[in-house]
Amino acid sequence: MGDLFGSLAKAYHEGGIGMHPILVSLVFVIAVLIDRIRVLYFTAAFDKDAFLRGLKKHIYSGDLDKAISFTASQKKTPLTSVIKAGLINVPKGEADVQAAMDEATLRESPRIEKRTGYLAMLGNVATLLGLLGTIIGLIHAFGAVANANPADKATILASSISEAMNCTAFGLATAIPALIAFSVLQGRTQQMVDEINESSVAVLNLIVANKDKMKMPASVAADADE
Repeated sequence: MGDLFGSLAKAYHEGGIGMHPILVSLVFVIAVLIDRIRVLYFTAAFDKDAFLRGLKKHIYSGDLDKAISFTASQKKTPLTSVIKAGLINVPKGEADVQAAMDEATLRESPRIEKRTGYLAMLGNVATLLGLLGTIIGLIHAFGAVANANPADKATILASSISEAMNCTAFGLATAIPALIAFSVLQGRTQQMVDEINESSVAVLNLIVANKDKMKMPASVAADADE
């Protein structure tokens, strides 16, 4: 392990100044990756099927109060926030339920989608920075060879080119994991957005199908009597 880190440190040093911006890109990639994994796989992750099974029992029985309480008692995620917004507006009618869930979806979706796209951008930037570092290294290499002893030119050129290629290698080593992570996280993001849309439509259909037996909250019933 010590030899590995020693080799990496040596390659980084030999890559020259072009390695520094690639390292900055790598730091940002790691930061975005940690943030997105935390949100997509922990903070916003939720068992949609188990939630809907529990919610259906209250909607089938027409108990809106219990349906709202059940949703509010669940882990706070974009999905539960959208469904809760719809349930709260059931007394106002189907159009208001749909509008409330659409508004909540627009508000919650950015929480799922934000920053994931930066991984693709950073991957491309790291690749280009690696290429730029290599080109600058080659320019310096040929400049050094121009004034070198003819007997040493081949050795100097080979050594300089080898050092310059470290930038390309480091850039690709940063870009490839970033692009793979972007693809995986983008798929997870789309899955969660689809789950929100699917669940909101399913809940709306349940509400419409059971609206005749839906018992309104006491406060709503009192307003209606007045």
